[in-house]
Amino acid sequence: MNDANAPAPAIWCPHVTVASIVADDDGRFLMVEESVGGAVRYNQPAGHLEPDEALTDAAVRETLEETGWDIELHHFVGVHQWYSPQHGEHIVRFSFAGRALRHRPEHPLDSGIIGPQWLRRDEIEALGERLRSPLVLRSIDAWLGGQRLPLSAVTSLLGKETAHA
Repeated sequence: MNDANAPAPAIWCPHVTVASIVADDDGRFLMVEESVGGAVRYNQPAGHLEPDEALTDAAVRETLEETGWDIELHHFVGVHQWYSPQHGEHIVRFSFAGRALRHRPEHPLDSGIIGPQWLRRDEIEALGERLRSPLVLRSIDAWLGGQRLPLSAVTSLLGKETAHA
């Protein structure tokens, strides 16, 4: 028998994030140097999905906010799940790949961002513990290994469309 007055069970919600893998013609990847808890860390342009935002839009937005680069997405690389023992949080990260279109050095960067860096895969690996998470190399290696899905593999039904879903 269901008690209509009983509290609803809590639903566990991981942090949904996006990341952009952007490589140049010289094999370097666009990275973000940032201050996290007083330590310098390196990550791809990445961040949290905002309410009513498509995953692809979030990846483009985060890249601009953290690097000053406008990008065009070409592929969906995959979803990676990770538990951050440092923050005690579960992360579900959607990784996309694209190309840099133009740099806007005048664009203000998010708080804590030191600036963009273009680094080769071996330079990124050499950063070791300074990487924000193991997802950085995991997603780069997936892309380098040929893991490229069409952007249509990720769809968003937002706004008016969801009323009929």
